[in-house]
Amino acid sequence: MKNLWNKWTGIALVKRIVVGLILGAILGVAAPGATSIAILGDVFVGALKAIAPLLVFFLVLSSLCNAGKSHGGVIKTVVALYMFSTVLAAVIAVFASMIFPVQLTLTNAAADASAPQGIVEVLSNLLLNIVANPVSSLVNANYVGILTWAILLGLALRTANDTTKKVLADIADGTSLVVSWIINLAPFGIFGLVFNTVSTNGLDIFTTYGRLLLLLVGSMLFIYFVTNPLLVYWCIRKNPYPLILHCLKKSAITAFFTRSSAANIPVNMKACEEMGLDRDTYSVTIPLGATINMDGAAITITVMTMATAFTLGIHVDIPTAIILSLLAALSACGASGVAGGSLLLIPMACSLFGISDDISMQVVAVGFIIGVIQDSVETALNSSSDLLLSASAEFRQWRLEGKEIKF
Repeated sequence: MKNLWNKWTGIALVKRIVVGLILGAILGVAAPGATSIAILGDVFVGALKAIAPLLVFFLVLSSLCNAGKSHGGVIKTVVALYMFSTVLAAVIAVFASMIFPVQLTLTNAAADASAPQGIVEVLSNLLLNIVANPVSSLVNANYVGILTWAILLGLALRTANDTTKKVLADIADGTSLVVSWIINLAPFGIFGLVFNTVSTNGLDIFTTYGRLLLLLVGSMLFIYFVTNPLLVYWCIRKNPYPLILHCLKKSAITAFFTRSSAANIPVNMKACEEMGLDRDTYSVTIPLGATINMDGAAITITVMTMATAFTLGIHVDIPTAIILSLLAALSACGASGVAGGSLLLIPMACSLFGISDDISMQVVAVGFIIGVIQDSVETALNSSSDLLLSASAEFRQWRLEGKEIKF
């Protein structure tokens, strides 16, 4: 049994998901009456729904209490670039969603949703969720409350002894391991989800998913080839595209296939070494980027949330969209190092509009169906941007010191 499991996990997850997707679509057309197959999708979504609150809580808590102190002007510049680019990505995703609105097919969505009546109610709901009981937040999947208490406890425990910090880190690692086990079962879950979708709605459903995928990938490409070059130019004051393409070749390709920013850290560090960057700087900024530089995750969370709002007929005004952008950028940091992590944080953003957890988890399921491409492109953007912005910040320092910029 163990050998069978090892052989199963030895096959690339992307390949397994593609097989599950194709088989689910074929069976959905050929045998739509075999409704019991849909239970595989229900179990998969249920498992994600159960682990997601713990994942957010312990990852953020452990990251904050174990964070070391960083020094240096270059590091500060990199952090500023990371945060600005993530927020900018979320803002662009909002406007892209407004210009090219996409709707999803959800089960009984309109009957279950409770839309807020404007920005005042949105802010009121947000504030009440922030101060909600931490235990009830975990039980009820109140992600805003979970994030708030995780941040507060993480900051409070920075002075804790090493044993306490190690325990919290171990719990976070254990939670991430459980998530990886669940993700390894994704092909079966996707098989059930696609079967249920096709047997219920027909193959036309993939037209909507295709438009959603184009919106997601298009937004990510816009960030990498339009907005990131502007940030690079601000740093180096010369044509940014040679550096853009260099980082694309050195980092994005491997990140696309590994689908993990954490797994791509050694690749990025090697690229930094080859460019002659300061090891004391990039040894901090590259791992940090894998945690807080989450442009792709911010785009995914924002686009999927906006699509859900449009599907439910919820009007999104500019002030609410700005709040969504900030919330998406903040919550994206919780997606670091976890395959499909950004999808698990969609419910947090959906809660801003009063969208129930049941509906938001249906959106997560849609995300996993398109995740073969979405998650790969997202990781490629996130990880290659770590390398790009780390290099740009140090090159900026070189420029100010009169050094020649070479890579």
